[in-house]
Amino acid sequence: MVGAAGPIGPAAAQAKPDAAAGKTVIRHLRGDRYCEVFLVTPTEGEIVADVYNSYGLNDCPEDLWAGLDTAAIAAEHSAPLAILNGPRYWLMDRITKFGGGEPVSATFGGIAMNKAATLDIGSLADAATKYVPHLVDRSTVFRFMRGATVYELLATDGARYVMQTWSQQVDPALDEADLTGLGDRLQLPEGWTYRTRTLRKPLRVVTTTTKAAVLQGDLGNSYSRQTG
Repeated sequence: MVGAAGPIGPAAAQAKPDAAAGKTVIRHLRGDRYCEVFLVTPTEGEIVADVYNSYGLNDCPEDLWAGLDTAAIAAEHSAPLAILNGPRYWLMDRITKFGGGEPVSATFGGIAMNKAATLDIGSLADAATKYVPHLVDRSTVFRFMRGATVYELLATDGARYVMQTWSQQVDPALDEADLTGLGDRLQLPEGWTYRTRTLRKPLRVVTTTTKAAVLQGDLGNSYSRQTG
C-alpha cells in the first residue's frame, strides 16, 4: 500500500487445480517475481480495492511495468483511482486458494493479470500509514516449509506477522539476502521487534473462513498476521 505479455510465469506449470475440492495449489513460488494493480472504489461508505496480480501469467516485464500510467488505467477501468504495487517477490513455499470459477482478468499496459483478492482500505490516509493492518478477502492458506527462513514482526499486542512478499518499489536494489539484517532499517512502532528465524516445523497462515490481516513496512514489504 495480485497470451500474457512477457514469458509465462512459473506458477503456470506449478498450479494444480482440484475442481472437486474447489481449490488450486501453487507450489515452489518462493523468490518468484510479480506485480499488482489496485483498482480503488468507494463501496457503501468504505474504500475497497480489487487487487489484480500478474503471477502465473507473466513475470511483470520491467519495461512494461515502468510505463504504466495510473491515471490512464483508472480511466480505462472506470475506477476513481489506480495504485501500482510492485515489483514484489514471494516468500512462502506454497499457496492453496479456495473458490472456483473462471478468473476475472484484465490487461494493464500490456501486462495480463487476474483478480486475486479484495482489499479493505478504510481511508487513503490509512493506506499510506505503515504498520497498520488491512483486511484482505483472499480465501487462502499460505505455507512456509520446515527449514525455511522467515522474517517476522512481533507487535506489542502479541500479534505476529510473517513477511509474505518483499518489494523493490521503495529500494530497487533490495534482495532476499538483505532481509536478515533488515531490522536496522525499519522505523518500527514503539515496542515492536523484527526477527529472522529458521522454521523447525511448517508455518501455515490460514485465512479460509476469515479475512487476512496484512500490513506493509517502511520498505513496502508485506506481512500477514499469523493465525496459529
